Amino acid sequence: MATLSEAPDGNEKAGEKIFKTKCAYCHTVEKSAGHKHGPNLHGLFGMTSGTTLGFTYSTAYKNKDVFVWTEEHIYDYLLNPEKYIPGKEKMFSGLKKPQERADLLAYLKKATA
Repeated sequence: MATLSEAPDGNEKAGEKIFKTKCAYCHTVEKSAGHKHGPNLHGLFGMTSGTTLGFTYSTAYKNKDVFVWTEEHIYDYLLNPEKYIPGKEKMFSGLKKPQERADLLAYLKKATA
């Protein structure tokens, strides 16, 4: 398993395509957009887990120790969300390729700022 420090450089445009095909069904990134099945991701980096205003989190998220969403946390989460947050609903099985995780991370850094 590649760590973030070993990850390739991310391509924001490729990450946007990944977001649209794998994430947009459940998440939005625009500040004014509402929540979907998952929370709006605007302001994700530096946010405390499970604290998005107006979103009701699952028991799995509520039972997970609180952490701050950093690039490292997000990169790890994208590999295997169910392992990262045990018991979460299986809507997204993760991105196994380090390049895809790096691309999505690059997109999220810009789109959620």
